[in-house]
Amino acid sequence: MAFIRSSRSPLLSLFFAVLLTFFASGCSVFLAAKQPDYKNLAVLDVGSSRSNVVAELGAPVLSEQRDGQKVDIFAFRRGYSKGNKVGRALFHGTADVFTLGLWEVVGTPTEVIANGKDMKMEVFYDAQEKVRKVNYLTKKKEPSGETVKND
Repeated sequence: MAFIRSSRSPLLSLFFAVLLTFFASGCSVFLAAKQPDYKNLAVLDVGSSRSNVVAELGAPVLSEQRDGQKVDIFAFRRGYSKGNKVGRALFHGTADVFTLGLWEVVGTPTEVIANGKDMKMEVFYDAQEKVRKVNYLTKKKEPSGETVKND
């Protein structure tokens, strides 16, 4: 009887270890899936309507009149596209399975750090509430790596 018990014990231990890994892992998967959404900054092109800007970026944190012009100040976190978030979550889930959960040591801090970019900007409108000018209050980097100057 002791022989049977000892042969089941490693299998049972392995089963519970794998089960625990599946229930304990997933923080990086969850974090990747819950990253902030991508914001399309093309709505800030000169001539775009204020309603399109607000629909894409959300309600402004401040809206005021300056020298007879409407000015909105936006603050948001620019995140990732749905496809990017799904791909990251799938990668983390696969890595969790193949490493029996050890990937979480790397994956979770990575997702905490790579959680989008904080952006703040002033948007100036003309009399028809069309974008006239955008002043970035945080530095905006172009895909080329160049920093766009504030006006």
